[in-house]
Order: sequence, then structure tokens, then C-alpha cells
Amino acid sequence: MTNKAVLPPVVDPRLDFEAAWREWHRRHEEVRADPHGFLAVTGLHWLTSVPQRFPDVPGEWHTGDDGPVVVLGEDELLVVDGRQGRGRHEFGPIAERAGVTVGLDAGVLEVARRGGHDILRPRRPDHPLRVGYRGTPSYPPDHRWVLSGRFVPFDSPRPTTVGAAVEGLTHVYDAPGQIEFAVDGVPLRLTAFNGVAPGSLSVLFTDATSGVTTYSANRSLAVAAPDERGRVTLDFSRATNLPCAYTDFATCPLPPAENRLPIAVEAGEKTPYERLSADSAACS
Repeated sequence: MTNKAVLPPVVDPRLDFEAAWREWHRRHEEVRADPHGFLAVTGLHWLTSVPQRFPDVPGEWHTGDDGPVVVLGEDELLVVDGRQGRGRHEFGPIAERAGVTVGLDAGVLEVARRGGHDILRPRRPDHPLRVGYRGTPSYPPDHRWVLSGRFVPFDSPRPTTVGAAVEGLTHVYDAPGQIEFAVDGVPLRLTAFNGVAPGSLSVLFTDATSGVTTYSANRSLAVAAPDERGRVTLDFSRATNLPCAYTDFATCPLPPAENRLPIAVEAGEKTPYERLSADSAACS
């Protein structure tokens, strides 16, 4: 009897890629639909030096010399640092793109700073946008859109001013460099900002699908830290929508002008159903 070597089963690498994408997409959707995530935001309120009240937030609010201040009425309260707060509370200076979260009746309140302004964003799990959320349509994962690139750092980070989803607002980010890559032989480059994880990068972009099958204003792509030779991987199958694709209560940054790609990136998340419904209603 002849002994035959038992070979391991042949596994299609595309299946591993698709399975990994499905798991990533599932987790991403879970975060998006969090009870206190962006789909739960019920309003966007801008503070000024003049005290004012808002219909969905307790207290009278203004920006003082040292940051946001609230004065609560006798029957009003907020939960700050785990304690019920009444009367006057000073939050102190809040850094740009930072914020604190306090508890309120049936939800939470984000007290933050965006574009040099203090803002309030109440978040309630029963908000119709969150309750009715049915997921985000996406292109099928396609390994063709996993591209190799090269990170080219600037001599020093460049302060880069970009627009925002809110008219008249701007954001300033330090761009550490650009990513060079190619699609079907067409050389392209994208200005990158710092990502969430140390050393990682984040790219905001639009392309020829923007406003057609994908959200018109922007999409975002996370990129792992470059290796010692500056090599990076761009997996456009994981291009995601920012909160402004779902709600008008977001202050998301827009891509730098040079990040408007002349090609159609038929990968990643498409225009949300909620935005398509709103656009249809506006046209009817």
C-alpha cells in the first residue's frame, strides 16, 4: 500500500478577506448604533457669551471666561462625574476637538469644543434616527481595492485648514505627510492626518462616486502605521462614512482640496438610507 502525503485543504484567500471584512463591518455597525452614539444626537447647540436655554437640555448655558457654564433651575439637574449637580456648574476650558459627557434625563449630554466654539449635543437612545437605523449599504468587499502605497512625510507637520459639514466652520489639523499610490496605473496621492492609534494615519477623501453612490461630502479611511520603509496598505473596502452622512448635528471635517480623487472608488460604504430618504423628500 502506497503512503500518500495528506495535503492541507486549499483555502481561497478571498474567503478569509471577505470573512474579516464582514466581522469588521459588524463591529463597526455596532459602534455606530451605540445607545449614545451619533445616531442618538437630538440637537446641536452653539454657546455664546449670552446665557440661553435650549428646548432639549436643562439649564441656562453660556461660554464664560473659562469655558462652558450652566445654571440649573430648582427642578433641574445634571449628573456630572457621577454626582447629581444642581445650581451653577463651570466646566472649565475644553480643548479643541475634546469634550466631556454628563448625564441627563433619559440620555447624556456632550459638552464639547469645535472650530473654536463651545457646543452642546444631547444624545438619547430613543431618538428616531437611531431607533429606525437599518444599517449602511456598502459595496461588496473586493480585494482589488486593497492597494499598496508609500507614506512620504513632510519635513515637519503642516497645519492644514479644511472646511466642515457646518457652513462657516473650519478645522485645522496637522498633516504629517502624504500617501502615494496608484489605481490601474494612474498615480495618485492623498494628504494624511494622524490616526487614532499612535503612528497610524487617517485620510479624508471624495472621488467620482461621491454624490452618486456614496455620500457627497466625504469618506474616511484608517491606515495602519507605515513600516520602516514607509510602506502602507490602503483597504478602500473599509472606507467609512462620517457622522455627517447621517445627521445634520455633526461638525465633521471636509477633505483637503487635493484629496478629491479623479477616479471612482467603488468600494466601502455607500450613501446611508437615511440621507437618501431625506434627499428624496427634499426633491418631492
